[in-house]
Amino acid sequence: MTQPPVVTRRLFNGTLLAACLVRPAGAQPAPATPDGEWTHALTLMGAPKYAPGFTHFEYADPKAPKGGLVRLGVQGGFDNLNIVVSGLKGDLEGGIQQIYDTLTTTSSDEPSSAYGLLAEAVKVGPDLGSAVYRLREGPTWHDGRPITPEDVVWSFETLKGNSPFYASYYHNVAKVEATGPREVTFTFSEKGNRELPQVVGQFPVLPKHWWTGKDAQGRARNVTETTLEIPLGSGPYRLEKLEPGRTATYTRVAEYWGKDVPANVGRNNFGTVRYEYFRDGTVLVEALKGDLYDFRIENIARNWATAYDDFPAVKEGRLIKEPFPDRGNGIMQAFVFNTRKDKFKDQRVRRAFNLAMNFEEMNKALFYGLYKRIDSYFFGSELASSGLPEGREREILESVKDKVPASVFTTPYKNPVSDTSDAVRANLREAVRLLREAGYELKGGQMIDKAGTPLTVEFLEFQNTFERVILPFSAQLKLIGIGASLRVIDQAQYQNRIRNFDFEITTTGWGESLSPGNEQREYWGSAAADKPGSRNLIGVKDPAIDALIDKLVFAPDREGVVAATRALDRVLLAHDFVVPQWASDRQRTLRWNRFSHPPVLPLYGASGFPTTWWYDEALAAKTGAPR
Repeated sequence: MTQPPVVTRRLFNGTLLAACLVRPAGAQPAPATPDGEWTHALTLMGAPKYAPGFTHFEYADPKAPKGGLVRLGVQGGFDNLNIVVSGLKGDLEGGIQQIYDTLTTTSSDEPSSAYGLLAEAVKVGPDLGSAVYRLREGPTWHDGRPITPEDVVWSFETLKGNSPFYASYYHNVAKVEATGPREVTFTFSEKGNRELPQVVGQFPVLPKHWWTGKDAQGRARNVTETTLEIPLGSGPYRLEKLEPGRTATYTRVAEYWGKDVPANVGRNNFGTVRYEYFRDGTVLVEALKGDLYDFRIENIARNWATAYDDFPAVKEGRLIKEPFPDRGNGIMQAFVFNTRKDKFKDQRVRRAFNLAMNFEEMNKALFYGLYKRIDSYFFGSELASSGLPEGREREILESVKDKVPASVFTTPYKNPVSDTSDAVRANLREAVRLLREAGYELKGGQMIDKAGTPLTVEFLEFQNTFERVILPFSAQLKLIGIGASLRVIDQAQYQNRIRNFDFEITTTGWGESLSPGNEQREYWGSAAADKPGSRNLIGVKDPAIDALIDKLVFAPDREGVVAATRALDRVLLAHDFVVPQWASDRQRTLRWNRFSHPPVLPLYGASGFPTTWWYDEALAAKTGAPR
């Protein structure tokens, strides 16, 4: 299960955000928690790590100093502060989510547990058919008004009614209602869904009285429209000021109601968090060197290998270059085909593109050998399929045997390997063969269909970074008669085209937690394929995949989750919906040496920056204060 995102497809500190801005959460009450009893935490695996009465997460320091400034660099711009319509309208400011609280919050040293935030306890109904959340006494909005069950109900209904993601994610929540002075009950349209009791604790709770009220000019607010009016929140930070499209400054709320909630202790330590926006990826690198922001996740191998080592601040130890292990997540980042286009409906055509891409040469010439080829939609986690299906996984696949490619039972998925000149030629020959089988013919150096129309494709991007990858890929495609072009447009145009599925091939990714579930319907489910703004960019409409998603969602235990996920992975791969790209098991970071962190970092949170870090006055005195 992956938590709902508030921003998609943006570069934040140099990293592609494709899926989520927060870490994975859990889904189902621990087996030791009987139905109908209040519990402080929900988990999918065994029992929650932290027992009732815990004081703080182990990777958070309760004595961490408070104050200081941290500046985060973002590529792009923004024209919207309304998270309700972030999937459909406007480009959302990347830090706005920190002004809101949720019913629960996650632990980053467990793969699938969540603990109370706005809610102090939750009670799960029989057969996982409902969940009751009990709010704490005392949570307030930043204007001092109490947070009520009515706020929770209104927020849920508003998000579900206006956001394609929430509509899909919470499709099986039939009803939400205030059932007591501090209680909210979620009733589900299906029983046995292992995730629903927990995922309903993840959405941001919004202030009903503010959104249904009037602005300073006396105009009624409209929650279905974009806005640059600073919204009211309840979280650890408030948005203090902004320059639209350029910078947004958040200040820590000294009187924050939740500062002593155990899950918050030792977190949210910075006095000011400022987001600085830059239009170009190259400028973003130079801005870091110019000390215009503090922390960068470097996802460009060339930069990591060449852009910093000779920089004086790195040599002097003022700019720290440090990789952190990135555990517990899966990822599929890829060139994505829009299968709504006729030219991409044939699996053989899509496979031909993969055969034409020479990853080995790219990795050597462009990536300094720093990457591994992605070969799973859950790459990097225990959920990735491998070999041939056995045991429970095979049983699940047998249930849809007449609806899936036969190869899932006989042939493990493998990306083409182009490590020698002979291998390159063999892959290109195979690509031509598949294209001919699909009805194309190679004439005069062009691959043409039966009507005589050349096969051409357009790669759509919003940053020039991918030009160095797409151009050699295009040269390989030309060898098999496919004409390819690259169109780079500004981010606002890009977002609009992606929301409306107006593209042929683009680059995107799907981040996966160790507890996949309901979000898979939004990624690959038939119901999401034609919903503008959904994350089913591919346009997958496949009854077998829908059935496998249900197997995953309703898996009764961890073994079933793993088996169903691997079965789903195997079938997605067999359709060649994407040309997988590359990934690393390290989060490569650079930071100006003004910050410290607890001795224990989160097991599944890589660096954990900036959540549990703090401004270190002694280090800043040596490095120099941020501007």
